Amino acid sequence: MRKRITVLGATGSIGQNTLDVVARHPDRFDVFALTANRRLERLLELCRTFRPRYAVVNSGEAAERFRAELQAAGLEETEVLVGEEGLCEVAAHPEVDICMAAIVGAAGLVPTLAAAKAGKRVLLANKEALVVAGPLFMEAVRRSGTELLPVDSEHNALFQCMPPGYRAGTRPEGVTRLFLTASGGPFRDTPTERLATVTPEEAIAHPNWNMGPKISVDSATMMNKGLEVIEASLLFAMPPSKIEVVIHPQSVVHSGVEYLDGSVLAQLGHPDMRTPIAYGLAWPERIPSGVQPLDLFKVGSLTFHPPDFKKFPCLGLAFEAAEQGGTAPAILNGANEVAVEAFLNRAIPFTAIPKIVAETLERLPAGSAQTLEEIVAMDGEARRIAWTLVRTLASGSSH
Repeated sequence: MRKRITVLGATGSIGQNTLDVVARHPDRFDVFALTANRRLERLLELCRTFRPRYAVVNSGEAAERFRAELQAAGLEETEVLVGEEGLCEVAAHPEVDICMAAIVGAAGLVPTLAAAKAGKRVLLANKEALVVAGPLFMEAVRRSGTELLPVDSEHNALFQCMPPGYRAGTRPEGVTRLFLTASGGPFRDTPTERLATVTPEEAIAHPNWNMGPKISVDSATMMNKGLEVIEASLLFAMPPSKIEVVIHPQSVVHSGVEYLDGSVLAQLGHPDMRTPIAYGLAWPERIPSGVQPLDLFKVGSLTFHPPDFKKFPCLGLAFEAAEQGGTAPAILNGANEVAVEAFLNRAIPFTAIPKIVAETLERLPAGSAQTLEEIVAMDGEARRIAWTLVRTLASGSSH
């Protein structure tokens, strides 16, 4: 029986890789719903290929335009829904089996939570759902008994190396440490003094992975790895002190798990997101993903070294937020999203990103994260403070 899939964020790199894997297995998967924020031309192409029951766009105006385009393309059977309400509907729909949560940023939180509460298998590529509302999200997973499978290459690698029968959100038996590998991003070997003048184009030119602009900048600041520390801590119920970030430029070892007998199990493969996506779609089975076999002789050598916390202060800020818990990760994430957007728009230099995040954390004391409303309010307040700091920097009053 074919599994029906909703892809939240279908036009992004994760969404498109998901659909590439799905297209290889028409006997196993049906596309139930596709969603997009801005790239409606691409969404129309995907609707032509996969003929989903639903398409979700971000506004009523866009929906009107998109309905007309679907009609012109002879795709009247695809119903158009709008905004967060539409996203939640297709994420939690009774006919859906698997929800790929691939919307970048905090915007993906509410529909991903809706899928978890509805007991869908959640393939989690949206790390903000955990970073911003971790305890709340994991509680929803526990209550519904849903299958939560991480799609981030590092967390998927950790999941693959866990003991047999392991379920996300529980402390793995016999595990003493988690190793999260990091490529080091485009500025791994760039002198620290040069970072103040790097451009958005340089920051998004990742050496190993093809990702969207926001995630690429996060990789360049190493905030991405910091968010992954928070995510790993929640997914695997491990304290941040038991998570070690390892710079591994080749991006062949995707992460590893240390056991109390001294064994370290690691997952290796080409840096291609289709591997973790295929693993999540078919789990506990394995299916062809379209990824080339790994040639270890061609790789030649694998190197590892510790991260430079002084050069990349975002990583340390994330570890601190992970230790603090409560709303600290939500504040960290909200401020970071604002700072990255400002950098991409050339309003602030690259080195201002950690400064804005640090000052926002300083100005806004973290509290407990009891309800989604509290978390959303804290996220909004963090963004307001961060935008104030951006404007101050941009006006030159701090120079």
